[in-house]
Amino acid sequence: MLASNPYPVSVEADYPGRLNRFLWIIKVLLILPHIILAVFLGPASFLATVAAWFAILITGRYPRSLFQFNAGLMAWGWRVSFFSIMQGGTDKYPQFGIGRKDYPAQMSFEYPERSSRLLALPFVRLILALPHLIIVSFIQGLNISPAVRIPGIRDVLVLFAMIALLFTGRYPESLFVIILGMNRWSLRVTAYMMLLTDKYPPFRFGD
Repeated sequence: MLASNPYPVSVEADYPGRLNRFLWIIKVLLILPHIILAVFLGPASFLATVAAWFAILITGRYPRSLFQFNAGLMAWGWRVSFFSIMQGGTDKYPQFGIGRKDYPAQMSFEYPERSSRLLALPFVRLILALPHLIIVSFIQGLNISPAVRIPGIRDVLVLFAMIALLFTGRYPESLFVIILGMNRWSLRVTAYMMLLTDKYPPFRFGD
């Protein structure tokens, strides 16, 4: 794995080296079953987060079952994204399920024994995360409407990587590391906003 760090949300991936030159062109079509499943699981994750929020305010603890569910969904989403448009870093089709370990992209989470009631307040966490949210909007782009999206820096770099792959059969390692770092940053912020950790995300790509 290329990444390993003390932050309680770890985002890791194996560098692939050589990949199929043309498979990336149809990867969005290949992940349609995952997208359909995500349409149903997205609301479930939202409800789990709301339930966890109430539990934190009352007990100061994130229920372990809800934590494992949301953390598992994030790990699954990272596998799908790594295969497709967020990185395009493997030709291995992502598995369905939230508990998989044998995949070249992994997320792991340290379960918090206690969670801060103060940091669970939405306006407090939103204000604290605002600098990160601004940076992430440049990294991953902005959805102006359901039909209009402004690409982010990551999208441009992935496109360059796929063009290089088309001609050389290799994923440029320097681009892989940079794009992985951008994804790591974005996913850490997402986990922070989902209350999966109270530890403030670092301002860096790496470990």
